[in-house]
Amino acid sequence: MRQSSTTLSQPIPLVLESDRPNLTLPMPIPFPAETLLLEGPDAIAFAQGQFSSKVSSLEIGQWQFSAWLDPQGRVRALFQLARLADDRLLLLLRGGSAAALVDALRRFVFRSKLTLTALPLCALTTGPAQPIHAIQGEAETLSFGCGTHSMQITIEDDGNDAWRLLQLRAGWPWLPTQILNELLPPALSLHRLHAVAIDKGCYPGQEIVARLHYRGGHKRHLHGVTLSQMASPGEALRFDGREVGCLLDVIDTDSGVEALAVLSDDVFAQVANGRLNAFEDNLVVSLDTQWPA
Repeated sequence: MRQSSTTLSQPIPLVLESDRPNLTLPMPIPFPAETLLLEGPDAIAFAQGQFSSKVSSLEIGQWQFSAWLDPQGRVRALFQLARLADDRLLLLLRGGSAAALVDALRRFVFRSKLTLTALPLCALTTGPAQPIHAIQGEAETLSFGCGTHSMQITIEDDGNDAWRLLQLRAGWPWLPTQILNELLPPALSLHRLHAVAIDKGCYPGQEIVARLHYRGGHKRHLHGVTLSQMASPGEALRFDGREVGCLLDVIDTDSGVEALAVLSDDVFAQVANGRLNAFEDNLVVSLDTQWPA
């Protein structure tokens, strides 16, 4: 589908599925795009006060990683946040339900002049290379530039999920539902992704983020791993009879089962020749990459 690039000063058009009463998407969608809109005069200020990234500095036609944390600093939601216009933001969730997130966020709107809308499901597919953090689109397709590729929210699903492996190898987490509300930002390498800020003022969990940044002390970090057998996203990893981490995205490739995993630092210290052999269910984990917090 042809795309037209959009300059930073122009709002990006987006036609909702609800505006197309005769549209029928194939179901089930293999990799649905869970998206929601924040729009209105107070949309940017609301997002700046609730989300962990520097929303106020995000330009029209750009996206950034961001998160919504609970007061204890745990990640309630991780998403790619795009600014479509002066008063319009789109969230592409990296795990979780848009409808559930809208319901949770509405409790904090109070008198702010904005609307929150969970959009109908569309397909999420792989597009051509586009500059990282750039947004391009027309009415039926919106593309998130990711450097070597793009992620496209579209009404037409071509079954191309190549973005999953590319982003796994880049250390971009995708959170299974059972992991939401469980992990702190350092465990997901969110500072590296510029998804959390420590110098923008208050937001939920900001004190915990700052304390961990300046004092350290968090004992779990993100790793790229290869597994000896297929496992499920969200599955707990147990070592010597105790839980020491969890799996995030897991992909069966031609060269092996690749995954992102959050692992305790003391387990990582026991690695011998890049392998850990004592996980339950005879699982052998080869450690390929460790990302900084």
